[in-house]
Amino acid sequence: MTDFPLNVVSQFGPPTAYFIYAILGFFFGFILESAGFGNSRKLAAQFYFKELTVFKVMFTAIIVAMVLIFLSSAIGLLDYKLLWVNPTYLWPGIIGGLIMGVGFIVGGFCPGTSLVAAATLKVDGIFFVAGALFGIFVFGESVDYYNIFFNSSYMGRLTLPDVFSLSYGAVVLLIVIMALLMFLGAEWLERAMNQGQFSAPTKWRVPAAFVLVSLAVITMALGQPSLPERWQWISKEYQIKIDNREIYASPLELASLQNNRKLRVELLDIRPESDFNHFHIRDAQHTDTRDLEQLADTLIALPGNTVTFLASNDENFATEVWKLLRAAGVPNLYVLEGGVNGWIKQFAPTEFTAPNDGEEKPAFFFKQALGERYPMASPNLADYELDFTAVVKLEIKRAPEGGGCG
Repeated sequence: MTDFPLNVVSQFGPPTAYFIYAILGFFFGFILESAGFGNSRKLAAQFYFKELTVFKVMFTAIIVAMVLIFLSSAIGLLDYKLLWVNPTYLWPGIIGGLIMGVGFIVGGFCPGTSLVAAATLKVDGIFFVAGALFGIFVFGESVDYYNIFFNSSYMGRLTLPDVFSLSYGAVVLLIVIMALLMFLGAEWLERAMNQGQFSAPTKWRVPAAFVLVSLAVITMALGQPSLPERWQWISKEYQIKIDNREIYASPLELASLQNNRKLRVELLDIRPESDFNHFHIRDAQHTDTRDLEQLADTLIALPGNTVTFLASNDENFATEVWKLLRAAGVPNLYVLEGGVNGWIKQFAPTEFTAPNDGEEKPAFFFKQALGERYPMASPNLADYELDFTAVVKLEIKRAPEGGGCG
């Protein structure tokens, strides 16, 4: 059911995608210009509290988009986990925001509005864009001198629900209410700073506010779907892949990909720690599966050339974890065929064989807990005939891997 967000480049091809981008950009610029956002005086006036149109328009766009995003996610139309959220670098972000704010006040534009002004041949907009490009050049040439600070205080994909330990629905409702109160405060400020000369607010603001609050309440009432619920939405599509064994990569394929420098291979060993300590495959990471939401966030944030493999003793537990992580939107996710037992059977001498009294139990016996220091943990593939059916296909992430300021 979760068909969005789309990666239009992979869905429609580059020419169509660029055409869509051009149309969206044209209408975005047209709306900004129509709202007067190509006028630096109008933009700068907000910092003197004389005209807060920019604040009201931008904040309205933010809360409308927020409500629609999380309502769509609540009913299963949108996979929120695949939406790009800028990673938080706390102190560099604060300093960068202050620098941009000063530039906004002095120049009268933000990056997006300066391009609108330049497109309509406003001289101040053209100079602002030229200055911004020069600043980008200076930044690119000097960032190595303060690279440590620039990458400091990294907090990953941090959102307000994470900070305040609240549900997404509760945060949506609180932000909508806060925004409406701030709109009233903005109108009071405009009236005070302009000695009573203040344009009358539109008649539809009360119905619009009622609709926004109602949708926010519905979003909070529905809540965001759990991973099992999200799996039910997509199970019809992905259960076929499981049945056709399209998600199971053979030990030979995994071992080959571990030597592929074009890929980043993440091997998550989800067995009990004692099993992991006795033996694990080279570069495997012992991974706790109790918080799959957090694990999914971590995996989604990895580079686009990452392929992730799950390994349990057999396949069953890894398959169940695969379902939930796939429901969370983790791309390029596979299960080690036969699990660690299958790996050892492929690469180890028969002397390690031990009775297996049930599923997800080690089928091999180790006198010592040597981890990956056993030879079969890192087999020499030159000794084996690489005869396997490849199943790994690098999937382009549906959501863009970057964002920017409008």
